Amino acid sequence: MHEFDEAVLECFLDNQLQLFPEKVAETLEEAEEFLEDCMAVVVDSVDEVIEFFDEEGIDMDGAEGEDILEAAEVFDIGDGRYLIVEG
Repeated sequence: MHEFDEAVLECFLDNQLQLFPEKVAETLEEAEEFLEDCMAVVVDSVDEVIEFFDEEGIDMDGAEGEDILEAAEVFDIGDGRYLIVEG
């Protein structure tokens, strides 16, 4: 089971509309349940974001570094970590 800290959950709640047309969670508990259900991951660097997409076989059309962070599935937590949500 994944454990998401408050910074991750707040980031998702504040930015969920970048990936979904309407809110999928209103509370920290709902956000945690949703992220667990969709098997979201938290990574510690841009390199790990790139590695995640490579391992999942997701073609980012040669995107690297800052470009990959523009993907709707990638949420910048603000502390150097990134949340990746496969919508």
